[in-house]
This record gives sequence, structure tokens and C-alpha cells, in this order.
Amino acid sequence: MSKLRERIVITGIGLTAPNGNNLAEFRHNLLNGVSGITNMEHRYIGRVIAGLCDFDPKIYQNKRDIRNGTRAGSISVYCANEAIRDAGIEINDSNRSRIGVFAGTTEHGNVETENEVFNISQFDYNVDYWSHHHNPRSVANNPAGEVTLNMNITGPHLCVGAACAAGNCGVIYGAQQLMLGEVDIAIAGGISESPRTFGIFASFRSQGALAHHDDPTKASRPYDRKRNGIVISEGGCLYVLERLEDAKRRGAKIYGEIAGYCMNSDARDTVLPLAERQAECFRIGIERAGINPDEIDLVNSHATGTSVGDIQEAIAMRSVYSEGGKIPFVNNTKGYIGHAMGAAGALELAGNLPAFDDLTIHPCLNVDDLDPECAIPNLVYREPVKAPNVDYIANNSFGMLGNNSVLIIKRYDA
Repeated sequence: MSKLRERIVITGIGLTAPNGNNLAEFRHNLLNGVSGITNMEHRYIGRVIAGLCDFDPKIYQNKRDIRNGTRAGSISVYCANEAIRDAGIEINDSNRSRIGVFAGTTEHGNVETENEVFNISQFDYNVDYWSHHHNPRSVANNPAGEVTLNMNITGPHLCVGAACAAGNCGVIYGAQQLMLGEVDIAIAGGISESPRTFGIFASFRSQGALAHHDDPTKASRPYDRKRNGIVISEGGCLYVLERLEDAKRRGAKIYGEIAGYCMNSDARDTVLPLAERQAECFRIGIERAGINPDEIDLVNSHATGTSVGDIQEAIAMRSVYSEGGKIPFVNNTKGYIGHAMGAAGALELAGNLPAFDDLTIHPCLNVDDLDPECAIPNLVYREPVKAPNVDYIANNSFGMLGNNSVLIIKRYDA
């Protein structure tokens, strides 16, 4: 399999996470063990544990647009504006039609529908009280579309529905659009508003996969022997992607280069993951990057804190590195922020990109008693680790219906 035809680089990052509203804050908290997970009161099921963001949507939106739009839209608008600002790009008549917005999502519209059904229940289900904003709120492209309306971007926009692999897939799709010449700038990544909906909590609870703990900051504990499920979180991370020559021409700072990627499907089960296909996805992504597995320096794992899922990914990782050679460091971000669903892959990658410069690997959080079945060589937990070098980062992201994605990012050297 050949390497990418065009060199695509990351020149801007905008994010909001349960423990940070910009990359510097997010990274600081990952290195210092600061969790963003808390308790919240849910309308139907009472107290639950969740990761909630505290960014101010009024920085980029007026009250009317916030009221008429969606939480996912506000997250997208915040992240997109922050990313464009970080990239040092001015949107104007000369470039607005050549900018595309590609936001990965798990699902969209559930929050709005549930809220509006509750609202009309207060009026004996009289549909005269149904919001006329429902359709634009609940269409699948809403989060990306709200960005184009807010920023007056006239290029293409869409949401990439890829379950919990969506953050990676949004970046991959944006890179592909640049390689095809469809856009000159891609705002791409993932977003999620999942804690605002009832159905996702009820479903995970019915499956026995909803995390619980007396201390919410200790509820999300991938790889730990006492892990008991997923902490549902919101968040977003959108990147500015450009072709390398365009970025160099304008003197942009470059966070990293997209070296390779892969997306594949388990074709086995709607929920249960499959190590064999995850390993295959990982190998193909590395091959497309034109490197060997032992050239990867850091892997951010997807592990969500479920019993089966964490073990399957550990099996996949061990199989890729079963033939000897250098073994990469492996970490995980969900102990700090929970599972941000459609935003997870993009957010977790962002938290690791600074390792290209500071060579510091943030640890997994809440791994107090490592499950032997999850033991991965060079798993970083308890304390940050200094690496001798970080030239390639691999980001794993997997989702329901057997949706697998791997993104390989390379250190950019001018």
C-alpha cells in the first residue's frame, strides 16, 4: 500500500474537554492527574457520573443562536473558531469557498428530540408547542452546519457518522478532501454532546456498562482490575488541516503531519469488539505511513473501561508487537475525561501531540491495580514518562458496529 499522495499537516487546534478549554490547559491537566469528571443530575434517572465541559459559548455566539441551535453546534462553533484563530487564518472572500468543515459524531438529534418531547409533555403533548427549530437542530449535519453559518464558510460541510471512531474519521475525511483538491483548508475532527441525552445513559446502564464509583473522578479506570464501565462525556476537538506546501507558504506553525491511517470493520457484532480486526487496522495504518511497527513511539489507546473492550484492544496491541523489536509507549486519556464518544479520538490525539516537543508521555489515570489481561508492554500509568524520542504517534479509536480507525501522526521537521 502506497504512502499518502499529498503531505497533509495540522496547523491549528481548537478544543474543549471536561478538564480544559484549550490545548495548553488540557495538556497541563493530563500531566498533573487532573480529572474533569463529576456528578450531574439527570432529568429521568437522577444522579449520574459524566464529563462536562465549561467553555463559554458566548465568546463566539450570540444568545439567540445559542438558544435556537444545539449544544453540539455550540461545541463545534467554539472549537472551529479556536482552531482557525490558532492557525492564524483570516476567513475572507478569497478563501471562504475553499474551506470545508468535517465533524465526526456518534449521533445527533437525540438530545433535541428528547428535550422537545419533554417540553410538549408539559402541555398534554399538544404539538402546537413543538419547536419549529427541531428540523435544523436534529439533522445529522447540524454541528458542522452551525460552524458554516457562524463563520460564513461557503465550502462543503458534513458530519462523519462513525460511532466512537468518529474523531479519527473526521480528521481522515478532511485529509482526503485536501488530497482530492476539493478544499484548501479543512476544519476536521470530532464533537459530542452525549451527556445531554437520556437514551445513552439508559442503554449503557441496561448493558451493565455504565461506570459507577463513590468518587466520580475515579469512575473512569481503563485497564484497572476494578473498572466497571464507561463514563459518558461531552467535548470537541477540531483541527485546521492544510497541504504542506500551503502551510509553508504562509509560514504556519505545524503541530504534526498525517503520515497514515486506516478504517475497517469487524463485521462480527453490533457492540463487542474484535481484536483481530483492530490489529489489522493498526498494521495497515502503519504500512500506509511507510514505516515499521517498531518506529511508532507512542500509542494512545481507545480503551473505555469496559471489561471486554479493554482486553480485546490489549490482545490486538500484543499481537502487533509479538515479533519483537522496539515496543512503543502506550497511554490512555479516558481516565481523565471519560468517553467523549464522537470527540474521543480527536481530543485524545490532541493531548498527546505536545509530546513531539517535550518528549513526555502522560500516564493513564486510575490504574491502581492493573488487570493482567490488559497488561501491555510499556503501558504508562501512575507517573508521566520521558521518552528518548517521539517521532510517530498512533491514535486508536474504535466504535459500535465494529467501526475501527487508526491515525498515524509524524513529527514535522522543516
